[in-house]
Amino acid sequence: MAADDTFRSVRSEASGLYKEKGSRFISIIYPVSSEAEIKEILENVRKEYHDARHHCYAYILGANQEAWRANDDGEPSGTAGKPILGQIRSAGLTNVIIVVIRYFGGTLLGVSGLINAYRTAAASAISNAEIMVNIIHETVELYFPYTAMNDVMKIIKEENIIQSQHSFDLQCNMTISFRSSARERITSRLERIEGLTYKTAGSAPVPGQD
Repeated sequence: MAADDTFRSVRSEASGLYKEKGSRFISIIYPVSSEAEIKEILENVRKEYHDARHHCYAYILGANQEAWRANDDGEPSGTAGKPILGQIRSAGLTNVIIVVIRYFGGTLLGVSGLINAYRTAAASAISNAEIMVNIIHETVELYFPYTAMNDVMKIIKEENIIQSQHSFDLQCNMTISFRSSARERITSRLERIEGLTYKTAGSAPVPGQD
């Protein structure tokens, strides 16, 4: 993973609104962590706003923004999903979806008008959301002899490592977590302890500073 182990997302759902020539563009931003979660959100939005003309959206997933999609939902190609996606990227966000629901007002807005409407609506939702910074933490399971306890605890203290579970006996095991950017340094120190082995249990975002 890259040295930068933080990413920006939103703390909770937020909404915005844009009106143009009778059309209403209701925008909603949601924090998400999977495509299954996104699917459920879209289904719920379509049910709640079943009488709307369009339900356009864009999302980005992953700490490195590796997964994304933009959907125009019947609007002219590139006039809805792409502008929404552009606002998410401009704000430096990930693990979010923005849905913009359009109620048609009877007057066509044209390509440039639609792009502006969806872009402005998405920006409105973002501006009303609480932005938060997440820190990616790695979880590692340690296995070591009791005689190595002092060496292990020294590293935990010096590196400000979080200890969540442990079992101390002749053979000890312990679950620890730390910032992903510190992985190479910490595992290098652990590997120098005689008799210690470890395995990575996974990684997860932890809320940091706003």
